[in-house]
Parts: sequence; C-alpha cells; structure tokens
Amino acid sequence: MQDTIQQQILSALLTMLRPLARALLRAGIGHREFNEISKSAFVDVATKDYGLRGRPTNISRVAVMTGLTRKEVRRLRNKNEAGEETDISRRTPMGVVLHRWYTEADFISSDGSPRVLQFDGDANSFSDLVGRYGGDIPPGAMRTELKRIGAVSEASDGQLTVLKRNVSKPGVHEKLIDGLSIVIYPAVLALANNTDAKNADATWVMRTAATSRIRAGDVPRIRRITSDRLSEFVESVDDLFAAYETLHDDDMSESSDQSVGIGVFYFEEDKDESHFYKKA
Repeated sequence: MQDTIQQQILSALLTMLRPLARALLRAGIGHREFNEISKSAFVDVATKDYGLRGRPTNISRVAVMTGLTRKEVRRLRNKNEAGEETDISRRTPMGVVLHRWYTEADFISSDGSPRVLQFDGDANSFSDLVGRYGGDIPPGAMRTELKRIGAVSEASDGQLTVLKRNVSKPGVHEKLIDGLSIVIYPAVLALANNTDAKNADATWVMRTAATSRIRAGDVPRIRRITSDRLSEFVESVDDLFAAYETLHDDDMSESSDQSVGIGVFYFEEDKDESHFYKKA
C-alpha cells in the first residue's frame, strides 16, 4: 500500500488535475495524448537530473525511477532526443473518424469533399464510419462528442455534416496554450524549487488569499476589484523589470541573461531550458 504522505500528494495532484482535464477535454485532448506526453516528461527529467558524473541516467535506473519498462524508456528517450516529444503516433478515435471521413472513398464525394452522412441505415452511414474506425465507441456517443467540439453539425432530418478535420475546438487552444505556458508552467517551476531540499534556505514566494464566506451576490464586484488590483500590481512589477532590463545594457551578455517573474509567486528558469521568454 502507498504510505500516507504519497496518498496525500496524489490526492492534491488529483485536485489540480481535474480542472486541467476539463480544459484539455474542451480542446479535444484526451488521456491518450496526456499519458504519452507525461511519460516523456518523466523520462526526460529522470534522464537529465539523476545522472552520475555528468552523464545521463542509464535506461535501467530511469525505468526503476519512473515505473516504465526499459523498452518504453528507450523509445521515449529516442523520441525526446529527436525533438518529437509532442508527436502522438496514434490518433484518438475522434481524430481517426474525422480523418477517414475526409479521406476514405466510401465517405467522400466525387469532388473529394466529405459527404453528408445519414446517422444509420446506410451502408456508408455515420454508424458504418464509426463502426469501422471508431474502435469500441458507440456511434451515438461519437456523434455527441463530435458535435460538442464543433466538428459535426446535425440537420433536423438527422443528416450529419463534418465541419473540420481536427479535434481542437475553435477559440480554445490559444487560451489553453497561454495558460499552460505563462501561468501553470511558472507556478510549477516555483513548486519544484520549493520542494527541493537543497533550496531549503532559498524558497520562492508562493502566496494565495482565499475565503469560503463570500455571498454569491458580492462575487461579481469582488472579481472586478481583485482583477483591477492584480492588474495594477503586475503592471508595477513589469515596470520594475523594465527598469532592470536597461540598468546594465552596456555590460549584459547572452550568457548572463536570466528569466524571472511573478504570478503571485516568484519563479526563475534555468537559462539552458528557458521556455518562458524565447530569445529573438
């Protein structure tokens, strides 16, 4: 059985993952993609951070640390080294169905465009398409999900028209990318620093203020006030950063650059793995 501390950590992790899963599902990203990318992250960190005498951690040790098989570690390391961490070899069932709707001869018109499909009762119906390429997903569930992400529209007579050939929901991915890159990523940088025993005397500020005793009718006003105050605070810190950016213009070298920032937390990036601010 897992010890109490691990259970508490996993419970906190689950709490954090629920809203993240909600955002990812809205963008058409499911567990398959999340699982693959998370394995890549574990293998990459275990390889780089726990090697001996400056060498990468060997495959057997990475397997022990991550719980993955050595074969899987080797596959992921090769993928990471090739810069293909985000390439997911297997599409989700929704992605496969959309792809086949645009490319399979039985489901396209003579001009190459995807046909409007009856839901059922036709040799080349939507149900037939899902039965061939949707795995064990029932046609009704597939129709519901494709409509949810804006990939399919349904006419009053039940005919289905495909609207796009990918699963990303319009208008969602930009906000999700920004949120992951400029909010969640730096917050987790601070968390990683503060949970490293080597940094016990150099922890970074991570602060929240919360209450459960606000009347529902007051929430819109509080949201407006806090948004204004936080914007003012962030702008004042941005002015501080701008002042320091010009303070040493004459003697700054690329090797001395360091990314720093605040969320209502402080963070720093390793200059060799900088993602927050890309150099021009």
